[in-house]
Amino acid sequence: MTKPLRSLAARYYTDPQVFEIETAGLLARTWQFGCHASELTDIGDYATFEIGGESLFAIRGRDEKIRVFYNVCQHRAHQLVQGKGTTRVVVCPYHAWTYELTGELRAGPNIKAVEGFDKSEVCLSEVRAEEFLGFVFVNLDPDAAPMEEWFPNARAELEEWVPNWAELKPLEWVSIPENCNWKVSVENYSECYHCSLNHPTFSNGVVKPETYDIQPQGKCLRHTTECQNLENMTYDVNSGFAHQYEYSSWFLWPMFSFQVYPGNVLNTYHWRAIDAGHVVVWRGWYSVGGIDDEKVRKLAQQDRATTVEEDIHLVESVQRGLGSRGYRPGPLVIDPCGGVNSEHPVMHLQKWMRDAIDGCDKGSAT
Repeated sequence: MTKPLRSLAARYYTDPQVFEIETAGLLARTWQFGCHASELTDIGDYATFEIGGESLFAIRGRDEKIRVFYNVCQHRAHQLVQGKGTTRVVVCPYHAWTYELTGELRAGPNIKAVEGFDKSEVCLSEVRAEEFLGFVFVNLDPDAAPMEEWFPNARAELEEWVPNWAELKPLEWVSIPENCNWKVSVENYSECYHCSLNHPTFSNGVVKPETYDIQPQGKCLRHTTECQNLENMTYDVNSGFAHQYEYSSWFLWPMFSFQVYPGNVLNTYHWRAIDAGHVVVWRGWYSVGGIDDEKVRKLAQQDRATTVEEDIHLVESVQRGLGSRGYRPGPLVIDPCGGVNSEHPVMHLQKWMRDAIDGCDKGSAT
């Protein structure tokens, strides 16, 4: 770089039209978290969720495979299911058209009376889906590359850090509304330039900020650090697994992150964009079998009262500032050597953001 790289213009975070472009483009062409596979334990179990403004549902078939479909009947567009549940077949509540768990049309009242009707030509619209350590991710783009190409080595690294991942189920989800654009919250999560000043519990009790670094790994931002002396941790970190005395994080662009705390405690962030100025952050905590685990409960409570609460004030202040006529995008602090006092991960994020938004904006203009 011959001159400092400046942050994105405020409109990327405040303009409702930009959010509309993201919903139709970025959020529909990236891998997004849908549900946890433990919600779909038995044949016929289903769960609904929304991605890119679309209602979808995941369902476990008789072949044990999890499939994801658009939540819309192919007859006259009524939504098929709501919430979570179990069903032998999928029955539309409007006219009782019935679909197999694989999406094929099974039957419909009086359809045999329709000359030339071929039910084999009718099928629910399926969506690309992958299981990733028990998490179901979807991509509305049928031509999207697999997650391994998007996030190289992330799956293998997480399997090493959380070797009992197949036994884990959600213990609790904590819903955290933030009055800011989702990108403000994601950027704040993806740099530790602010940590020493704003997160004393995290910086003094878990990580060594001076060793903290975040580097791109495909469209994954990989967080690495050394830890503080863990003798005074508020919970027992001796799990018997490798990496039990370490912390690390894998942020999967654009809206999900896996974190592993000392003791191999898995937790996640999932950002759900509401509109240009609001996002809900879901903090997930997991235990073996989903049974109550006092250690994980206490860690979740501590996290909510310290780092999470501290971040809410930060991101909401930034959003207010982005609305000020006095704001001019400042230069990012890019240290060629990386490290905690460098905003190079924000540089990568903002490039991905700019490419996604400007590319769609130009396409819609032509």
